[in-house]
Amino acid sequence: MSLKKSKVTSPRIKVIQKLYSSLINPNSEIEYPKSQYKKFIKDVVIGTLERSELIEETIVTHLNNDIDLKKTDKILKIILFAALFELIFKHNTPKKVIISEYLVASEHFLEKIQIGYLNAILDKIAKILRKDE
Repeated sequence: MSLKKSKVTSPRIKVIQKLYSSLINPNSEIEYPKSQYKKFIKDVVIGTLERSELIEETIVTHLNNDIDLKKTDKILKIILFAALFELIFKHNTPKKVIISEYLVASEHFLEKIQIGYLNAILDKIAKILRKDE
C-alpha cells in the first residue's frame, strides 16, 4: 500500500501533469500547491518550459535518427523534455535516478511499449550528455 502511495505522490508525476496542463491550457497560470517537493516541481516545470527550444535542439542533434518529434505522442514528448531538462541542468541528480524516476512515473501515462522506447531514448541521450557518470 505505501509503495503505491509513494508512486502517486512522486514529484515527477506532478511535473508531467503540470507540463501537460500547460500544453492544453497555455494561457492559464500554473499553480503549485504546498508540498515538500514544491520547489523541485516548480524548478523542473518552469525550466522545461523556458528551455524547450534548447531541449528540442538537443533531441534533433543527438536523436535525429531515433525520434521524430512531429509524430511523437504529446505525453511521451512531455516526459522526454522534462527528463532531458533534468539531465542537462540538474547535475546533482545521478542520470540513473532521473531515468528510473521518469520510467516509473511514465507507467501512469504510457503503454508498456512506449515506456521501453522512452527508456532506450533516455539511455542513449544520457550517455551522450553525461559521459562522466
